[in-house]
Amino acid sequence: MRIAFFIALVAVTLTACASAPSRINNACAIFEQRGGLFNNWARDAKRVEREYGVPVPVLMATIYVESGFQPYAKPKRKYILGIIPWGRVSTAYGYAQALDGTWKTYQKDTGRWSASRSNFGDAIHFVGWYHNRSSRVNGIAPNDSYNLYLAYYAGHNGYKRGQFTSAIRGAAQKSASMASRYEAQLRGCGY
Repeated sequence: MRIAFFIALVAVTLTACASAPSRINNACAIFEQRGGLFNNWARDAKRVEREYGVPVPVLMATIYVESGFQPYAKPKRKYILGIIPWGRVSTAYGYAQALDGTWKTYQKDTGRWSASRSNFGDAIHFVGWYHNRSSRVNGIAPNDSYNLYLAYYAGHNGYKRGQFTSAIRGAAQKSASMASRYEAQLRGCGY
């Protein structure tokens, strides 16, 4: 009986880890929903904030815009003749929508070889690492969600060129707005 209970508990825990939180517009609700023994997103986010100096609301807003907290998010497919599914528009994957090459650079720089893009703790660590690099390479303040998102999306060299479409600017504004919202929420709930 105890073994069956333990197996059921592990199955429920793993299922909960593999789905998006239900209330992604509220940082407190996200952390309440993902605050279990094996899966503590608030702890992961605070650890990254301490390591890289990027505030939790900025980290969370980036993931909000990139994947909506979907662990297995992928970009849209290309279609041949408008109906035959083909490859994807990029290799972006997971919570952080990290590209294959950038993820490999992250693994090499951090030594986190077993890190997974579909693991929230690893993905938020990646976002903190990347924003920290953007701060150093491009001189962006660690709390400047708008410009950090532009550099995240366009890459460090793309950010230097400064040629952003209105869609990219809109996504950066969405990130900045959500970071402000998350910041106010987190102040109110004590995370």
